[in-house]
Amino acid sequence: MRHLNHHARLVHPHRGGALIEFGLVVILLVMIVGAIVEFGRVFWYYDALTKATRDSARMISLAPKETIASTASGDAQDLAILAAANAGVTPQLTRANVVVDCLNAAFQIENCVDGSAPANVRVSIVDFQVTIGGWIPLLLSTGAATDWEPTLAPHTTMRYMP
Repeated sequence: MRHLNHHARLVHPHRGGALIEFGLVVILLVMIVGAIVEFGRVFWYYDALTKATRDSARMISLAPKETIASTASGDAQDLAILAAANAGVTPQLTRANVVVDCLNAAFQIENCVDGSAPANVRVSIVDFQVTIGGWIPLLLSTGAATDWEPTLAPHTTMRYMP
């Protein structure tokens, strides 16, 4: 009987060690999963913005040259804004974030002019910042939460085919 009590006392001090190890590992795993979710969201936004520029560039590349500057440019900007909003991209794009350029055969920017057909068109997203750490705060090694705001700038260039 005495031998059993001695054995029980030896096992008892190790009872909480696994729980402490689990707690330390869970904190690290939650931080890794949070980073995966946040970076995945940024890739999703970039892909949605790229698709928005592609749709807009396709639309303006088929627009009649008579209205390329007066109507088609604004319509392409509105299409990009709508496509990004439908994909759930936040913050919302504005016309200031969507740039429509007419390009010559050497891919240099020239003014879009009604009645003049450019060789190529480009739709770009500019000055669009997304906050990494907006959904799930990322922790630094010091323990402080941080946000990181990279600028996403996708663009699409297409040949103008009136």
